[in-house]
Amino acid sequence: MKIGIVCYPTYGGSGVVATELGKALADSGHSVHFITYRQPARLDKFHANIFYHEVRFADYPLFRHSPYESALASKLVDTVRFEQLDVLHVHYAIPHAATAYMAKQILREEGIEIPVVTTLHGTDITLVGRDITYSPVVTFSINKSDGVTAVSENLKKETYEHFKITQDIRVIPNFVDFDRFKKVNKNHFKMAIAPEGEKILMHVSNFRKVKRAEDVLKVFHKIYQKVPSKLLMIGDGPERQHLEQMCRELGTCDHVRFLGKQEAVEELLAVSDLFLLPSESESFGLAALEAMACHVPVISSNAGGIPEVNVHGRTGFLSDVGDIDSMAAYALDLLTHEDKLQTFRENAYAHAQQYDVKNIMPIYEAYYEEVIDRVAAKA
Repeated sequence: MKIGIVCYPTYGGSGVVATELGKALADSGHSVHFITYRQPARLDKFHANIFYHEVRFADYPLFRHSPYESALASKLVDTVRFEQLDVLHVHYAIPHAATAYMAKQILREEGIEIPVVTTLHGTDITLVGRDITYSPVVTFSINKSDGVTAVSENLKKETYEHFKITQDIRVIPNFVDFDRFKKVNKNHFKMAIAPEGEKILMHVSNFRKVKRAEDVLKVFHKIYQKVPSKLLMIGDGPERQHLEQMCRELGTCDHVRFLGKQEAVEELLAVSDLFLLPSESESFGLAALEAMACHVPVISSNAGGIPEVNVHGRTGFLSDVGDIDSMAAYALDLLTHEDKLQTFRENAYAHAQQYDVKNIMPIYEAYYEEVIDRVAAKA
């Protein structure tokens, strides 16, 4: 198949999933065309079956904001027309699903019927999409898609609850590349971070309020008082300055490292003992899954789709959002019982294996074919 993929080319979950899916499809022999305004962050190596089409948009004085949606729609029309794509897969409802619908109508005028699959990832539904400014467009574009997927059962449920959706939503979970995320020997990293053999905890996010990174620092403060430990804060975002100040106030700065955005996050996971994810809202919890693939148990909130990934009492522990005491207690239970921690490491890895990209990618392949056949039958 010739597959067009539209996504945000950033470090966020939707961009990561879209890029990793495209790479897996290319490895399987499909021609994959990424269409976006910048090369995706994880599209970092040449592949004979991967093509990148940059969306360029002019910055005219007349426009207060550059009309990205119009430029993207035009690029979609151009790419579908000349690359003869079989299907468009757009990730994140805003603005990609609506823009794909516009491109679809333009192409239909030329006698070209392009199937569109929309994948819902989370905040496009749980946060942005519920805003009255965008809700009608989100509802319309989902209903006009030829196929719709969601990354968790929880997200599917929330979509039906908050929007008047007439489309069937297929749940296809996020996934992890085990060729990349795996337990490897990085003892030189461990010695540099924890020279006295301290336990290493880790958090990865975009440091927005919804990720509750403040809770990470509070939980760590409680842990450090009882177990020698270090905390790695990976990522960047609007809350970082506040978090750094909070770290100073708690007196833990000598034991907390803010490492910013990291390309090789798997190398840091390889030396970690626990992963902290106290999010207020999380449609799936991809960061937790990547940790589990590296044999790292997860202490998390029970928000959104996280319980579908992190199994309480087996791969880690779940607490109510904001329950700092409970999260710290669960973490200390594992960190002070080495045999139990090792069992949870093995459980985390075993559970993560069902989300191997090699298992999930064929589900997408079959869904593309189903949607293509359905659209062809209607034409």
